[in-house]
Amino acid sequence: MRKVTAVVFASASVVFSYSSAWAADVTTIDGVHQPVETMTGSIAQNPQSHMFDGIKLSEQQRQQMRDLMQQTQYERPPVNVKDLETLHNLVIAEEFNEAAVRAQAEKLAQAQVARQVEMSRIRNQMYHLLTPQQQAVLQQRHEQRMNELRKLTNLQQVPSLHDASSTGSNQ
Repeated sequence: MRKVTAVVFASASVVFSYSSAWAADVTTIDGVHQPVETMTGSIAQNPQSHMFDGIKLSEQQRQQMRDLMQQTQYERPPVNVKDLETLHNLVIAEEFNEAAVRAQAEKLAQAQVARQVEMSRIRNQMYHLLTPQQQAVLQQRHEQRMNELRKLTNLQQVPSLHDASSTGSNQ
């Protein structure tokens, strides 16, 4: 039951974080934006949201990326608020209905997968607008972010292993 609840809340959280990140990408390309960390919490939640940060783009590249983002805004379906409300109502119901929650969580997850595929398609097109030098800078930054995430993940795992061993020895 805990796993289902975690999946449900994680799905809703992912939907909101990716929606925020998607909106942030539109403004990031123009170079005028509020840092994504303030919108989504951290790079750990959405490492792709920083994909083009720090890359100096030509005016033509900026315009092409803006055009791609505007085109995508009209093509992608919005987050279905009704589905999130349904999930919320299932969570606060008098009696927990695991099958209904599971079905709703799967519906939200499928919508998230579709959004992620579309976002990745657009980012792929944007990436191929870059020069080889810009692509190399992106690769270097990506590797740095992945190393940061690995360190963060390792730090998160160490206390949980320590807690497990210390609680086992106290009994």
